[in-house]
Amino acid sequence: MKKLLSLVLLMACLMPTSMARVNQVQDLQERFQSPDSEASPWIFWYWMNGAVTKEGITADLEAMKEIGLEGTYLMPIRDSSRVQFMDNCVLQGTPQWWEMVEFSMQEADRLGLKMGMHICDGFALAGGPWIKPEQSMQKVVYSMTQVQGGVLNNLQLPRPEIKESYYRDIATYAIPISAVNSLVIRPEVTVSTGEAMQGLVDGSSKFRSTTDAWVQYAFDQPFTAASMTVYPSGTNFQSLRWRVAVSDDGIHFKDIKTCQPARRGWQDTDAPNTYTLPETTAKYFRFYWTPEGSEPGAEDLDAAKWKATLAIKQIVLNRLPLIENFEGKSGLVWRLSPRLDEKALPSTACVALKDVINLTDRMNAYGHIPSLELPQGDWLILRMGHTSTGHRNETAGGGKGLECDKFNPEAVRWQYENWFGATYKHIDNALLSRVLKRMHVDSWECGSQNWTATFFDEFKARRGYDLLPYMPLYAGIPLESAAVSEAVLYDIRQTISDLTNEAFFGTLHQLAAEKGCLLSTECVAPTMMSDGLRHYAISDLPMGEFWLDSPTHDKPNDMFDAVSGAHIYGKNIVQAEGFTQLRALWKEHPGMLKTLGDYNLAFGMNKLFFHVFCLHPLPDKYP
Repeated sequence: MKKLLSLVLLMACLMPTSMARVNQVQDLQERFQSPDSEASPWIFWYWMNGAVTKEGITADLEAMKEIGLEGTYLMPIRDSSRVQFMDNCVLQGTPQWWEMVEFSMQEADRLGLKMGMHICDGFALAGGPWIKPEQSMQKVVYSMTQVQGGVLNNLQLPRPEIKESYYRDIATYAIPISAVNSLVIRPEVTVSTGEAMQGLVDGSSKFRSTTDAWVQYAFDQPFTAASMTVYPSGTNFQSLRWRVAVSDDGIHFKDIKTCQPARRGWQDTDAPNTYTLPETTAKYFRFYWTPEGSEPGAEDLDAAKWKATLAIKQIVLNRLPLIENFEGKSGLVWRLSPRLDEKALPSTACVALKDVINLTDRMNAYGHIPSLELPQGDWLILRMGHTSTGHRNETAGGGKGLECDKFNPEAVRWQYENWFGATYKHIDNALLSRVLKRMHVDSWECGSQNWTATFFDEFKARRGYDLLPYMPLYAGIPLESAAVSEAVLYDIRQTISDLTNEAFFGTLHQLAAEKGCLLSTECVAPTMMSDGLRHYAISDLPMGEFWLDSPTHDKPNDMFDAVSGAHIYGKNIVQAEGFTQLRALWKEHPGMLKTLGDYNLAFGMNKLFFHVFCLHPLPDKYP
């Protein structure tokens, strides 16, 4: 009897929980069968080349409402300077343009639609004509001057690369090492076809091949090489796949290196590619290439981009030992490669910190050192500074300009004030509070950056030590050991990631929240050298993208990143810019898209943003 009573009491206790679960399942089924507006898709709305009319705005928004969309992201693309679709085009940022934006908000309000806007004109990424060079994305640049030890008078150091007429010095060093390379001691260059091709030394020619091939550098006297720098033609991946061999007689060759390309993204033209070589002295250096062994699959080798064609522009052999892929490891470009170990980069090839002389206080603003005395031997004078990356929001029109410094909260705020924030200066705020609900940051398409004016302070606050003695690592010069060099470079990348998320995404999230908006963000990788998932912790609405019938532009990891980031950081909504197409021919019907859509739904996407609805300014005109 007691057992029966206990069982009855247990069932009575469990019944409310069980009923709640039943009700929850029934509620979920009902909402699935009859979803509310929050489950409806959104769409990207492009205002192309300033071809905007009120009639077109009304017709477009009514069409969106009719097919059941919840809202749209307004994104103007370019202006009429290239293509003019009609008379009286509207330039972004003018009073006429703001009038059109306000009218679109009024019409959306009338129809019960919601809207979002991008953080800048165009769709990538956050820039405008109001961004001055000193407020733009920054990168470390340097010049190298080889001198002999002794007393040096009136030493003039060349200024490093300068972009947008802006440059500031960071530090200057004397490093006891030889910087002689194949640009100084020029070899005779031949290729496997039998041709002489001297232009490969300085980049003035190009060698192409679709079959097994080689390039040979022959020196009059034995040359010592400890690294090589490769300049592909464009983004040619095959020009990074070399087997390096050496010979003293030009007949019998010995392999010294098989180059393994770093993994790279699609925006990869901001820097050459460096490989560490075992220090080798020889008269002949031969670089072998074969199309075999390079299969499609990785993001940088997808089936459409991959071509078994070699296209090489320049190869430089360096006496100077350089860290393999220091360009990616210092955050200049998005490239991923393994750390070097003692075998690949012996400590004997690294410069001891105690031997590096800081000359920063000896040089004036014009690169002039009046007098300097160095110990005997070969010395490299390294002048380091920073300049703008020169990247712009290339798809913009009237709002096109330099990309803002992503590590500088004030520059980010200035970008906001001149675009998204400017909306609140031109349009009734009560209207905006009802309609404008999203601030959007599209996919990162403005390269990487690895410096800002406060980087020294930010680095020390986060990593706990001074970066100044280690600055030569930005130029690829190994310090102390492979382990020390790689560890500091990792800390540089960690600081870059911290600043990207805190100064850029964190600032935008705060500004969006102040206006009652949610922050929607697409992917950072594979363009910005940062953690590809961390910004989704800040984003309210993670987003990836998938493409339709455009394999040359598809970025398969975008959806992986968005779904993974949402799962890791507890975000319930995973958005997708869906069915993006390189050349829209308007030849598909929805049934043709279903499989691709289903795949991404099964993968984890649960909020679709159709790409794309282009504003049709003249409703009475037909294609």
